[in-house]
Parts: sequence; C-alpha cells; structure tokens
Amino acid sequence: MVDTERKVFVISGPSGVGKGTLTQELLRRVPSITHSISATTRKPRPGEENGRDYFFLSIDEFKRHIESGDFVEWALVHENYYGTLKSVVERMLAGGQDVILEIDVQGALQVRDAMPEAVLVFIQPPSMEELASRLEIRNTETDEELSRRLKNAEGEMVLANKYDYVVINDEIDRAVTELEEIVREAKHKKLGDI
Repeated sequence: MVDTERKVFVISGPSGVGKGTLTQELLRRVPSITHSISATTRKPRPGEENGRDYFFLSIDEFKRHIESGDFVEWALVHENYYGTLKSVVERMLAGGQDVILEIDVQGALQVRDAMPEAVLVFIQPPSMEELASRLEIRNTETDEELSRRLKNAEGEMVLANKYDYVVINDEIDRAVTELEEIVREAKHKKLGDI
C-alpha cells in the first residue's frame, strides 16, 4: 500500500553548497511540495523580502518564540538565530502539501528528534575547494565570515552519516533529479521503511 501521508523533507548542508538553488528547482519540478519559510535574526540580503525569503525577527522576538516553544527547530548559526515555526509547517501539512525545510545541520538534527518521520537529505559539495570558490563568488560575506563558514562546513560534513540521504551537488540538474527520486521514493515507502 502506498503511504499518502504528507511528509516533511529536510534539505541541509554547509553554507554555500547550493541548498537554495536545488530547493527552488525541486519546487519547480514537484508542485506538490511547498517551501517552509524560516525565521532569522540576520539582516536581509539585497533582494530578500520579509515573509517571502525569511521572517526577519529581532533577537528579542526570536527569543520569545524560543521560550514559548514555537519552533520545530532553531539554532544559533554564524552569530544569527534561525528557526522553523511549528505553526507554519502544521498549516502547510494540513493544507495537503508536503513541506521542504531548507535549514542548517543543527536544525536538521533537531527535526530528526522532533519529527522522526521527516526525511533528511544532506547536500554535500564536490570538494571543500569548490565550496570555498562558491562562497567567494557569492560575495555576501566578509573574509572573517567566509573563514568561519568554511570551518563550520568541515564540522558539518562529518554529520552527513546522520541523514537518510546524501546528495553531492556537483551538477545542478543531476543533483535535482536525484532529489526528485528521493521524494518519490519516500512518498511510496511506508513510514517505518525510511
């Protein structure tokens, strides 16, 4: 029997690995999935909008949500808070859609604890050199932030074995096709088989 329950898919990996690009393309290819918007205390990057890219919160607002138990997961990453509001995910699932959480590694492991049925996918760069190059090209961090992100990436890569799947983002179309296959496979497995 096919499991038709709605699922939560977690896409995570080091900063700069291409999570956003892969997620956007997956959403284009699989219309039954929707993207949950995270909350953050970091400042918006050029072109980002509140409520579309993130819910941009003050540190005090974010901490009030933590104290109220409003997050499925939250973490302090690169000196900013990030988190996924339970109410956002619950509303999407109740609306009949599968949900993608594009979050950091700390948050993904919290989701694993809070929602064992979630499907976790680790996005890995082809190499650390390629990751450094992608972050430099992105040009959104200072040299100090870039160094910190690369150091954090090394620690995050060690945790890939805690995920259900690992996808190497060496070529966008191939990586997205692999993600599509993971989604289809997970949708057709019984909950305990994943």
